[in-house]
Parts: sequence; structure tokens; C-alpha cells
Amino acid sequence: MTPSPATPQPPPHLTNPSSPHSPPHTAPHAAPHTAPGAITAPADTSGAATLDSAVPDAATPDSTVPGITPLGITTSDTATPNTAVPDTATSDLATSHTTTGRSPLHAAASSPYGSADPRRPDEAVDLRLVGPASAAWGAAALALGWSGGSVAAAGAGAAALAAIVVVVAVRRPERRTAGALIALAAVLLGAVAGAASAALHAADVRRGPLPELARRHAQVTAEVELTGDPRLTRPRVSGARQAPPAVVFTAEALRVAARDGTVTATRTPVLVVVHRTKHLVDWQRLLPSTRVRLTARAAPPLQSADRAAAALRVTTGPGPQVVGTPDALQRLAGDLRAGLREASDGLSPDARALLPGLVVGDTARVPPDLDDAFRTTDLTHLLAVSGSNLTILLVLLIGPPHLAVRAERRGLAPILGLSLRATALVGGSIALAFVIVCRPDPSVLRAAACGLITLLAIGTGRRRSLVPALAAAVLVLVLYDPWLARSYGFLLSVLATGALLTLAPRWSAALQRRRVPPRLAEVLAAAAAAQAVCAPVVVVLAARVGLVAIPCNLLAEPAVAPATVLGFAALATAPFAPPLAHALAWCASWPTEWIAGVARTGAGLPGAELDWPGGWAGALLLAVVTVAFVLVGRRLLRRPWLCVLGVLTLLVAILRPVPVTRVITGWPPQGWRAVACDVGQGDGLVIAAGEGTALVVDTGPEPDAIDRCLTDLGVRRIPLLVLTHFHADHVSGLPGVLRGRSVGAIETTTLPEPPGQAAFVHRTAAAAGVPVTGSTPGERRSLGPLTWQVLWPPAADPGHPFSAPASRAVEGPNDASVTLLLRTFGLTFLLLGDLEPISQQALSSALPDLPAVDVLKVAHHGSAYQDPRLIRRLAPRVALISCGAGNPYGHPAPRTVQTLRSQGARVLRTDTDGAIAVLGGRDRLTTTVRGGRRSPARPPGRRRARAGSCTGCSTPCRSP
Repeated sequence: MTPSPATPQPPPHLTNPSSPHSPPHTAPHAAPHTAPGAITAPADTSGAATLDSAVPDAATPDSTVPGITPLGITTSDTATPNTAVPDTATSDLATSHTTTGRSPLHAAASSPYGSADPRRPDEAVDLRLVGPASAAWGAAALALGWSGGSVAAAGAGAAALAAIVVVVAVRRPERRTAGALIALAAVLLGAVAGAASAALHAADVRRGPLPELARRHAQVTAEVELTGDPRLTRPRVSGARQAPPAVVFTAEALRVAARDGTVTATRTPVLVVVHRTKHLVDWQRLLPSTRVRLTARAAPPLQSADRAAAALRVTTGPGPQVVGTPDALQRLAGDLRAGLREASDGLSPDARALLPGLVVGDTARVPPDLDDAFRTTDLTHLLAVSGSNLTILLVLLIGPPHLAVRAERRGLAPILGLSLRATALVGGSIALAFVIVCRPDPSVLRAAACGLITLLAIGTGRRRSLVPALAAAVLVLVLYDPWLARSYGFLLSVLATGALLTLAPRWSAALQRRRVPPRLAEVLAAAAAAQAVCAPVVVVLAARVGLVAIPCNLLAEPAVAPATVLGFAALATAPFAPPLAHALAWCASWPTEWIAGVARTGAGLPGAELDWPGGWAGALLLAVVTVAFVLVGRRLLRRPWLCVLGVLTLLVAILRPVPVTRVITGWPPQGWRAVACDVGQGDGLVIAAGEGTALVVDTGPEPDAIDRCLTDLGVRRIPLLVLTHFHADHVSGLPGVLRGRSVGAIETTTLPEPPGQAAFVHRTAAAAGVPVTGSTPGERRSLGPLTWQVLWPPAADPGHPFSAPASRAVEGPNDASVTLLLRTFGLTFLLLGDLEPISQQALSSALPDLPAVDVLKVAHHGSAYQDPRLIRRLAPRVALISCGAGNPYGHPAPRTVQTLRSQGARVLRTDTDGAIAVLGGRDRLTTTVRGGRRSPARPPGRRRARAGSCTGCSTPCRSP
């Protein structure tokens, strides 16, 4: 389009000759040169690029310091005002001018610098380095599991093939064909380099005596040097007990002494696991580069291709025996991190736990429930060291990045009077300090590299040079540490950064064309692009899709920058001004608590995440669905009513109102009386007591499972929670029951064993402000249509857990299970907890008038250790067995299932049926499982005769 006469023409040397917006008289010799093998995207031809002819001010090319950008990257300074400069260099010169007025064309442009602003989302993308980087990545991932000979043979073949390709390319006259062949040779050489580096690093794992000692599970004494921060593992449930936490850290074994006295100097990567010792805190305080001597049992790694040659398990000893102190940089970083933790000590629990994680990736204080909330809402990138942290700090220094090299630049640099060279030097120093404080391990280096690349993308708009920069960073990091090629975290980081460079600008431009405000469009596009490319990888790891990830990231994003800046300020001032550091940490706690609130609220929504097929097949399916959604979404944006309908559908999927989900899925069934939740290898029973109200008996081993079950049932109020005994598979899910619900009281058994898990219950209840009481035999209560009576355990004597006669029947926590007889809508339930045969027999003897029941919750997950006389006496119509699929205990036992069926009971089990609901009343008792299979129970008049006597009975073996 030719400018109108009223619009002054720019000087010829300031016109970008490569732009499709250029006037028709652009000199052909100024066309940009495309290197062989370059892949370019078509440019936008929707407008014309002209410049206002206002008199330039201080932002002229002569007033700009040549040769350097704010990030310290040198550029050419040979272009003069009389020289035709191709492509982006011309755009920088053109946009360095300011104007006193704006032409109609510029006034209509989305950029404040007019349509000639080089930050265009439709610029050509140079993909020449993507091939070699991808080849090096893939080859390194494969070569880590190969033998050295295989890698050498494959590498020699690839190198020879690359040489042949280069020779053919040199002799080809066609420029395009030669470029394609050179690109192929670069890919082959990248693969060779990646495989060679991987082979050298994998050799470290196989070197020295440790692999053989690990195969023999030998006891060794080793001197190791820490290469990472010690971290405390999360407690996990193993059967009836909760496994204690352990301290885990990576290290390099420097000297290894076997039991025969042989001492070998080596440098082999190992994983050290410290558990079952009282000195875990001392191990946690160790810093990277510290040398310690330890005695441990060597064991092979879980997988043959693991990074560590052996796992060293430390279970004894007085604590770490330090033989070498950490270096000065690690001591400085440790002091700064400790200062931040101390400055945040007086904050609220969430802010105290989260602030060090947001600033330097220190997640030692983050509790499991908050960590789960961040995982559910896909906010875990905020808890790890992220490139965004570095970007925020550099933006504070230079202001809006696209103004960094202009006279209008903002931030602290112009206020402090820093030149562009000084600004670049300070920015580089900040990046160096960031790497030191956050530990210079590969993950931190990756975050720093990706953060700098993302900042460069925001600041320069030269996206055709930024994708190669990302590819170059990937290539260098993979060659430096080939184990990154198998790191899912590295994959997610690269995918997210690539999406910000390629997809986000185009999506943002599309939203702006539909009148979405520019800032909102950028944030929406960035969050959506990152989620689109990362979700398939998350599916491989977690078999789920987060439905609230994008809105939660949008809500948390405004608070990230102030929390990060204030947190770093507190970290920097803590060593010499602790009161100021405390004040800054208190200010940072406000945005930090907002982020934690967003995570907890989002995770608490019924449809926060959607189950999805796991593995790479599920990832491929999600990728196909995502592409289809993007293609369809482009059409939906043109029809507002379809957009509104889509948003309403998403809200229904996230909020999951019970009436709506009942119509769609059939769950929960109308008029349910009780539900055995599918909580895995454990118990979790819910008995209806009114609209949104229920009595809950046991919580299962995992908080998420019982929380999900209660949410699906619409239970918001729990007047009483009964914990039959303190085994982990019955109480470890307690935080999930307390999550977002009103709990009146907790009733437990009177035997506080195991003591650690009993203390966990009391500690968790106290934190939630819920009183804990002990059960009393004969106690009767009612709640709406529900009434119940406590039958067991027996009464306690002063100074003893139980009375003398009953104490012989209580030999452990299982025998002390709270046993309830419930009645609701004419149905009778008996809940036996985990009673063993001896206590079942004592219960039967103590209650000669115990009636037959409609529903029996079978004791101890249906184990083989049951009292058959009690089963015959109860003659249940429905038997519920709560157990986990594939559990190692063989629950339920076939003998128990057969005994129940022989009495006419319909046996339902959560490991095969999922959640089980009991419906109806005495005359019409039915059951249904999640998925819609409904079955009637045996009519009450067809009960089998009760057992008379049993001969030859003996006390069976006790289950674990």
C-alpha cells in the first residue's frame, strides 16, 4: 500500500527491504539472504510499514552505544545511516526513533511503536539448529543405556555417513539441495556428539568397584562428596504402617573400602539414602561439596540405566562424619538460604513453607498437602528454580525489555545512571549470583539458560534468532550433562520455553485481533501455549489432565513477581540487616499466601483434574485432542455463543454439581445409604446422615482418594469421624477428610498404637481445631436417620488399656478396632474394622444377642483370618471388602470370599468393583458400583440358618 501524500516517506536507508510491508520501490539488492537449509514461515502481508518523519531525538542511532545489548550479546556496529541494513538490524534502527505524533496507520497498530515494530509474531523462524540439537538429545538418551562398543560402532557409522553427505553437498550445484544435505550432515554430527558424550558419562557409572559391590549387597565404607542438597522424602504408607521419612542426596564416591580392607580411589556417582536413624536433621544440614565418610549397605539402582552406580543405604551411626568442608561459594549460598529461612520463620504456615521455594527452590518446609495442591493445579514450576525468577530480576533492572536499548528504557538502570554496557555487566552479575545461590547443578543451569532466552525473546522480538538460541542452549546442556536427555523436568522446561517463543506470540496476536486487551492476550496465550505442549508429558508421569491449570496460573501470575522480588531482597539483606529482612519477608508473605490460596482453592474443586490414560499412548492421544481443540477453537472464537457454551461446559466439568454429575455419570446414585470408597489398600466408609452430611469411618492410606470420594458424594459436613485404629491404612488419609469440610469431632480407639501414627492423628486434628475423643463400649448416638452403637473395644481399667478378661483378646492394634453396629432406613450394618479371629470370638461371646445384619464390612480387608462362626451367625446379605488392587497380602482371601458366598451374601470388593454404594431399605436392598452395575441383594426372608457349633477350630496365624 502506498502511503498517502499526507504521510511523509521515511529515508530509503531506514526502510526494511525484507519486510512485505515495504513500499514497491524498495531496492532489490537489499533483500535478506536465506542461508542454505533455513526453514522460514510465510510473512504477514496485512499492512504497510512506514515511519513517522518527526525529528529524531536522543534515540537516534548515533546516540546508542553500538555493539552490545542489555544481556551482553555483541552485535554489529558497522551499519551507518547511509548503508542498507537487511532484516532485523534495519528494524532496530528504524524503531529507535521516537515521534511527536502518530500517523493513522501507527495509531491503529497494536504496538505503541507502530506496525514497523520488529516484535512481530509472524516473523520467519530459523530452525537450522533444531535438527542437530534434537539429534544430540535423542542420541544421548539412547546411548546412556548402550555399551561402549555399540556407541562407538554407531558413532563411527554416523560420522562416515556425515562425511559422505558433506562431499556430495560440495559437488552439488543446486543451492537448495546442497543446503538440505549440509543440514542432514549437521544432524548426524549432532547425534555423534550426543552419543559420545553420553558414552563417556555412562562409563563413570560402570567404573570402579561399586557396581560389583552393589550387586553383592556388600557393606562398604566410603568417602563421598555431596553433589546436591539433601532432601527429606515424603512419608509413604507400606501396608498397615507408615514408612518413616528418609534423607536422600546425590554424591560422588571418592574412596571405597570393602570389608576385606581393600581401598580404591574412584569417582563414581552414587545415591545416598539415610533412614532409620535419629540423626536425620544433621544429614539435612549438609551442603553440596561437603565430604563425609559413611558406612552403608550398597545396593543396585532401581534401573540399570540410572545415573547412580549404586544406592548406599545408611541405617546406623552417630551422624555424618565430615572429612571435608564445603567450598566458599557453597557456604555463601548456604548462609543466604539459611538467612531467608530464618527471615520467614515468623510468617503464616503457608508463607513460611512457600517463600523459600518460590525464591531459591528450597522446598524442605513445604508440607505434603500443599505440595499436592501445587501438583494438582500445575503450579509446581513455581516451587522449582525457574527461568522466570531470573527474568523477573532482570526486568526489575532494565524495565520493559523491548525498551532496553532505547532512550525510553526504564527500570533501575537509567535511574542509577548505568550505561548500556554497565547494565549488561550488572545483569550478568545478577545471573551469576542467581546460579550460585540456587546451586550450580544442571537443573539450575538449565533454568538460568532458559530464563535468559525467554527474556531475550521478550526484549528483542528477533524470534528468528531465538529459536536457534534455544536449540543451542539445549545442545550445550545435553553435551555438558547427557543425563538431562532422560530428565522429564528438562523436557518440560524446553517445551514450555519453545511454546513461549513460537506459539504464544501468534496466539496472542489472534486474541488481540478479536479485541482482547494486549496484556491479557499475552498472559492467556503464554499460559495456554505452555499448558498445551506440557500436558502430554505430564500425562506420561501422572495419568491425569489438569482442568484448572490455566486459570490457576493466570490468577497466581500477578503475585509471582512481587513475591520473588521481595523474597530476593530479604535473602540479600538477611546477613547484615535481619530486621529489614524480616520486614521484607513479611511483605513477601502477602503475595505468597495468595499463591498458596490459589493452589489450595483450585485443588479443592471437584473437577480440578481429569483421569487420563497414562504412558506414551495417553500422551499421544492428548496431543491429538489438543491439536483438534486448537483447530476447532479458531472457529469457535468467531461465534461468541459457542464460546460461552464452551466456558459453561468447562465450569460444569470443574465444579461438578452433584445433580448434574448424577445425570451424566450415574454417580452418586440417588438415595445412597452407605458408600465403601475406593481408597486402595485401606478402609474408608461413608454413611449418609442427611443432605451433604455423613458419618465417616476411617480415611484410607491416601488423602487424595478419600477427599475425591467425599467430594463426589457431595459431603461437606462430618459431625463425627471414627478412626477404628491407628494403622496407616486407616488414618493416613485424615488430611483429605479435613480438606475444606466441617468436622465436628474425631473418635478413636483407646489403644494408642502405633504411637507415631497416633501422634500424627492428634497433631493433624489439633492443627485443624478438631477435638479427639476415645470410644466407649455401649455408647449410643444418633444423627438424622442414622443411629449407632459402639460394641468394641471393651472398657478400660484404671492404668490399663482394657479390662483384665478382655485384655487377653486384644493383642495389638487390629484387635482394638472400634466396632460399630449401625441402623439406617431399616438396614443394619456391622463394621468390624480389622478385628482378628481371637477378638471376633471375644466380641461374639460378649454379645450373645448380636443380631443378623444386612451389610457386613468384612474385617481386615477380607484376609483369611476370620471367625467362620461369627460369619454364619451374622448371615449378611451384602459383604463389603475394602482392599487395593494388586496388594501384596493376597486380600481378599479366596477362602473368606467363598465362606461369605456360601452364607448367601453378595460379595463386593473395591479392588475389582471400585466404589460401592448401598441403596434402598430392608425390603429392597440393592447395591451399585461406580460405572452403573446395580445388583439386588438376597431378600431378608431367605437367610441361612445360624451356625450352631464348630469343632476342630484353632487359632489361625495372624496376618501382617
